[in-house]
Amino acid sequence: MTSSEASKTWLSQDAYDRLQAELDELIAARPAVAAEINARREEGDLRENGGYHAAREEQGKQEGRILYLKEFLRKAEVGEAPSADAVAPGTVVTIYFDEDKSDTETFLLGSREIAATTDYTVYSPESALGKAILGAGPGQTVTYTAPSGADIKVTVVEFAPFGG
Repeated sequence: MTSSEASKTWLSQDAYDRLQAELDELIAARPAVAAEINARREEGDLRENGGYHAAREEQGKQEGRILYLKEFLRKAEVGEAPSADAVAPGTVVTIYFDEDKSDTETFLLGSREIAATTDYTVYSPESALGKAILGAGPGQTVTYTAPSGADIKVTVVEFAPFGG
């Protein structure tokens, strides 16, 4: 797998379709949000109009989400990530902690946007754990510093491409 393939976000067709549907709903709701702002504007003094400010804030959040989803879906690859010989984004990883082979965890290394499409816990490749295991192979032990400041040692047991 090349470094450009490893940096891509891979989505199953189902995950892509769900995110596209969310985007379509947000875009379709734009006129209703604009109408709400106009209705609140007519209520009077804008400096003291909580409903108006709340509607504007909601519009800002909605527009931010629309922009994010457009860019995310534009860059995403639909299908299965190429097989790899090391942990990469889009893989389901099993690790064990601090040399205790009975203390295992299986999770998906990928975007938080994928979380709605799976029962796996999802860790970002940018998280402390994600950065530590990227590029690791089966049997390889790595150490990372948790947000609490503790150094944690994990060993990669196995990994496989996420099937959605």
